[in-house]
Amino acid sequence: MNVEQPVPESAWFKSTYSSGAGGECVEVSVRPATVHVRDSKDTARAALTVDPAAWTAFVHFAAR
Repeated sequence: MNVEQPVPESAWFKSTYSSGAGGECVEVSVRPATVHVRDSKDTARAALTVDPAAWTAFVHFAAR
């Protein structure tokens, strides 16, 4: 079983498309076996955790 450690705050990053004015921003943390996605306005809530291959497919689809 692969148990990951909690994600440190320094591991999170925002998209370069984020305006910094608030609103619809997400933060992402890429870990060895997972990708974590969270709401930048409410970082205390649980993050969405996805498989790296699923995240890559999503990003490729969203970039179209």
